[in-house]
Amino acid sequence: MSDKAPKPRLGEALVNQGLLDKAQLDSALAEQKSTGQMLGETLAAQGVIRPTILIRMLADQLGLPGCLLRHGLIDPSLLPLIGEEEAERLMALPMFKVGDTLTVAMAQPQSLPRIDRLQQLTGCKINPVLAFESNIVEFIKKYAGGDIDVNAFLATLGDSDVEVVERETVDEGPVTDLDNMVAGSPVVNLINVAVLTAIKDCASDIHIEPSKQSTRIRYRIDGALRDLMRPPAGMHAAIVSRVKVIGKMNIAEKRVPQEGRVRIFADGREIDLRISSMPTLLGEKLVIRILDKQNLHVRLEDLGFHPEAMESFTRMLHQSYGLVLVTGPTGSGKTTTLYSALSLLRNPELNIVTVEDPVEYQLDMINQVQVQQSVGMTFANVLRSMLRQDPDIIMVGEIRDQETTSVAVQAALTGHLVLATLHTNNAPGAVARLLDMNTEPYLLASALQGVIAQRLARTVCGNCETKYYPSDDLMLEADLVGRTDQVFRTGTGCERCHNSGFHGRTGVYEVLSITSDIRRMIHRAAPTHELREAMCRAGALTLRQAAVQIALQGQTNLEEALSISASEDNNDAEKFPEQDAA
Repeated sequence: MSDKAPKPRLGEALVNQGLLDKAQLDSALAEQKSTGQMLGETLAAQGVIRPTILIRMLADQLGLPGCLLRHGLIDPSLLPLIGEEEAERLMALPMFKVGDTLTVAMAQPQSLPRIDRLQQLTGCKINPVLAFESNIVEFIKKYAGGDIDVNAFLATLGDSDVEVVERETVDEGPVTDLDNMVAGSPVVNLINVAVLTAIKDCASDIHIEPSKQSTRIRYRIDGALRDLMRPPAGMHAAIVSRVKVIGKMNIAEKRVPQEGRVRIFADGREIDLRISSMPTLLGEKLVIRILDKQNLHVRLEDLGFHPEAMESFTRMLHQSYGLVLVTGPTGSGKTTTLYSALSLLRNPELNIVTVEDPVEYQLDMINQVQVQQSVGMTFANVLRSMLRQDPDIIMVGEIRDQETTSVAVQAALTGHLVLATLHTNNAPGAVARLLDMNTEPYLLASALQGVIAQRLARTVCGNCETKYYPSDDLMLEADLVGRTDQVFRTGTGCERCHNSGFHGRTGVYEVLSITSDIRRMIHRAAPTHELREAMCRAGALTLRQAAVQIALQGQTNLEEALSISASEDNNDAEKFPEQDAA
């Protein structure tokens, strides 16, 4: 027989500790009989005892942790793991997941059958936490639709619910806690939740846009914008001011575009934010670009190059001099490709210098310089200064004007390997673009080593992928008529991929290697379509062919492959400017 005395029941324990008198207990017990509620919830409803004290007492009796549920403690995306119906039946709400352990708020955390059912539904180890039944029901209803009621969210969100801490800016000093900068304001937590959600979902940027009815906050995942939340329109000015404070921008200036930056510590790691504001008819629009080193692939092998393209690109990078260009639209991953190339090339024997606007990620053993137009540090001026510092490899963030082009080409001709980005639709079109910047054809023919054009294609979600059969029109457009034996993959949509059918992206590449024939064609300023024909004769794939290839491999669906690549007929429009007759 155990000598340990049994713990007193809840009512007795509260009376023994002086938190409740006998008359209050008797009144609560009488009401409990008529309502069927738990005694603790009856006491809380009567206002006899504070909920925080009550949950602590109940948890102590059960020997388990207990909590009052609130926003920030719960990940709403986990509710579909068990579903609304089962959550209400089991009176359980998933709170957060770490590895294979799921922490669940339960009204009866001591119930082994309910814990077994949760394990069966989720496939996770269950860590039960005591919570009030009414509290659990409240949050099941709030999150069951997949959306948060922003008005209720703002009214109940406490300052301690989220944490985003500024580490340091590039030029400025001490670490500060952002929550203390506007203490007590729900706007602080609104912005923190938006940033933390975007980081967790691997978003590339957040868009904060004014409208007549509300402020629209969206974030971009895998290249597509998705709604995050819609605060009331009256909060827009406060939201804009808060973001500007974070980015060290002028909150009084609303008439001209501004840029800011900050480094924060969030979700357990350092994140760089680039903030841009622009005045619109209804107010300022903000874009917060998220630069997360965790999302930076620094191995060329991880980017999606097919073997022949990878071999050609690697061969260009190991030349002792010359100009290597990476082209594509904004957001196509050009900078990531260049960083991966530098990661391959860097070693203690080389002096590698970059000029960027802005410096997106800091790399070891590489000297990175940021353009500052306001003090005259343009791409061209920084490039000239670099050449006096005996560089072996130079990376230019973007060639955007004639002066930068001239200096980059001269550097490539004088024994330096120059890597740069350029905005063109395809690889052969880069030649036309440089000639349009008044580069002499004979200089370009000597300097250019190769061009890589790229796009990013969304990859099929592995959680909901299924076989499908593209339409005859799509097969015709992809030049796959007759391939009836080919199996194609697509995603049906699930929680993991936000019902888009896609999760993650992979690169699609077109590589123009400068052979002796192509060099002679550049020297005589041949049109773009002739350069592309020569590129194909050498065995290279066009962007359209490379995109269709990854669809055939099941990495993406055929619609996505065709949407991110233009047909060769459309590319014929990009030719060199007519040369004046002598």
